[in-house]
Amino acid sequence: MIGRLKLTIACCAALLFAGCATTTFTSSWKAPDAQPLTFKAGDKVIALVVSKSPSMRRSGEANLADELDKRGLQGVPSYTLIQESDVTDEGKAKQVIDASGAVGVIAIRPMGSEQEVSSYSTGGYYGSPYYGGFWGGYYGYGWSGAYGGTEIRTDTYVNVETLVYDLRQNKLVWAGKTRTMNPSDVEGFVAELAKAISQELRNSGLVAGK
Repeated sequence: MIGRLKLTIACCAALLFAGCATTTFTSSWKAPDAQPLTFKAGDKVIALVVSKSPSMRRSGEANLADELDKRGLQGVPSYTLIQESDVTDEGKAKQVIDASGAVGVIAIRPMGSEQEVSSYSTGGYYGSPYYGGFWGGYYGYGWSGAYGGTEIRTDTYVNVETLVYDLRQNKLVWAGKTRTMNPSDVEGFVAELAKAISQELRNSGLVAGK
């Protein structure tokens, strides 16, 4: 019997959890009139992480910009343009982003994390016991089905909202919410998130498939 207990925690700042990450979409949306994205090789696209934690913002944006570079774009972390004191000022942010010549923004907003605790038995079963001899009979049977006790497993799920903006139209073209299990570090987390989003954009027809 597997029992599950969900514990919701209000924590966005920690992404250093052990385990193998797995990202799934909980929802996605595409603008009804959205046309395929016209971002081309070399175009500047702003990597923006909406977080009040400067360290999370910087590390997330740097890794997201790297992923954009790998896809032929010119990823620009927003922190290289917008001072920390001005990041929440829409007017100042618009001024510097417009001046940069960027054609799009990929915005990531951490939405919190939650932990799921599972308990399960390790080993042990009940079958038809062999009660004949002790040696060559019950001794081997008993140890092969010995109960190993109960183990506790804790999985951490990080929830993120991602938005894709076309600045030439000032238009949100796509948005999605994801749930990632046990991200081990920011770099790996962003790489997996970028891969999942790229596939989803291809599936939606916004980006041509390879």
